[in-house]
Amino acid sequence: MRMVFKNVLNGTFDDGTGNHWNPGEFESNVCIILQIERRLENVRLVSHNAHKRMVMCLQGNVGSDVEKRHKKLPLTALSQSMLDGGSQLGDESFIGKMMEVCGEAESKLAFEQSQHEVQLERDILEPLNQLAEVDIPNLLKQRKHLAKLVLDFDSVKARYQQATKAYPSAANAQAMAAKVDTLKEEMDEAQNKMEICKDQLAADMYNFSSKEGEYACYYVLLLEAQAEYHRRALASIESVLPSIQSQQDKWTEKPAFGTALEEHLKRTSREIALPIEACIMMLLETGMQEEGLFRIAAGASKLKKLKAALDCSTSQLEEFYFDPHAVAGALKSYLRELPEPLMTYQLYEEWIQASNISDPDKRLQALWVVCDMLPKANKTNFRYLVKFLAKLALESDINKMTASNIAIVLGPNLLWARTEGSLAEMAATTSVHVVSIIELIINHASWFFPEGQSLFHAVSPLPCSPANKQPEIAPRRAGTINKKQHSMPNFQPPLPPIDAGGLPVFELSPLLPTGGGLEAGQAGAALPQTHQPLVQQTAENR
Repeated sequence: MRMVFKNVLNGTFDDGTGNHWNPGEFESNVCIILQIERRLENVRLVSHNAHKRMVMCLQGNVGSDVEKRHKKLPLTALSQSMLDGGSQLGDESFIGKMMEVCGEAESKLAFEQSQHEVQLERDILEPLNQLAEVDIPNLLKQRKHLAKLVLDFDSVKARYQQATKAYPSAANAQAMAAKVDTLKEEMDEAQNKMEICKDQLAADMYNFSSKEGEYACYYVLLLEAQAEYHRRALASIESVLPSIQSQQDKWTEKPAFGTALEEHLKRTSREIALPIEACIMMLLETGMQEEGLFRIAAGASKLKKLKAALDCSTSQLEEFYFDPHAVAGALKSYLRELPEPLMTYQLYEEWIQASNISDPDKRLQALWVVCDMLPKANKTNFRYLVKFLAKLALESDINKMTASNIAIVLGPNLLWARTEGSLAEMAATTSVHVVSIIELIINHASWFFPEGQSLFHAVSPLPCSPANKQPEIAPRRAGTINKKQHSMPNFQPPLPPIDAGGLPVFELSPLLPTGGGLEAGQAGAALPQTHQPLVQQTAENR
């Protein structure tokens, strides 16, 4: 075909009568046709490759309807597996419930995918396949056929011209004339076939060029179909997510360790976190006279087992009554693994500032104010813990755990800085302040928390406690703890002054650097000077 059109452009084609084609008349159209011709093979190749890759993206059987395709999709197999698993586990298993709900959701997604793939085949893959495997190959065949017709025409034309030249000198003029006429008829017929084929091919090429925009739209339709599929799939998922979230929220058996305090209390409808209350109940029964409680490390496997038991809210805790150090270790771990310390990040600077006040009475007053600023849930659990620690310190003659010792081992688990850094850096900047804060609060627990004086006086054993077990009086360990005797302070500061609205009349001073305390001359500036003197000697405290 290209050779034919080049011949036309060069003016080398004639009809056998010496009348040549006018190249200027067809030059513009022929150039367009040649450009289209050059694109044909490339369009066929890229369309074929695109079709092949699209088919590879399909997960169903090509050519099947929606239902048959749905049955063969991997998502359908996943859905069925999840539904079978949920049925096997039953409704008493939360995993089983979630598998059933999510399995139904996956089945809906599989149905959406099967519809999407059928649409892709109908609207995109079949037209692309028609273009690459039928339409363009037909044009290429037609071009080859035209080339054959041109060769046939050239052959008969050459024989006609040769016969015409030989006719005047031929011996048998009549026979030669008949031959020339026959060749002329053959040449005219070949030319006619060639012209018809050439016109048909040109028309088909023009038609292909006019539809190129339509062919290009197949790729746009692909994106639009994918967008619509993903919208439907997203809507299908979003329709089931609220139900899943609701079931998750209702399921109370979730880990307590590492969960925010507010979330854990809300989920379990408790005021005191389960690990705190359970551990304290067990320690009150069997651990109050255990030497080195909170200081002596428990066995790692036993501690891990107790934490796991508390996480799943089991009542089978009998074995841990006989290992107070594991119980104390679990309580320490719970406090340390809270996403936010029990004494809160928000009040960290206030705690440190209060601990920097040099005057003992004013320091206590400032700590009382900060403690009163704790969120309700944090304050309730902190009060519960401090009351227990104060009770534990009363047994320090036996358990060797004075308020100071308790503060040293538990303080870093109750308050730490939000800033990131190594454990050594954090310990260097906060441990001294935190230990002094916790020690003061333990020593003055009844002043910081005057309510609930009899918090542990009539403790009901946990459902898991041994039936007739008596607390063990004699310590099981000795010689490993500081034997410094604890003595109560010789003063009892009064409560902070209260205004008509029920609030303390003093405020904390602006935040101080956490690296050191106030100078002696600055102590009076931390709090107003209007409150009463705090240090009062009493015979009971001596």
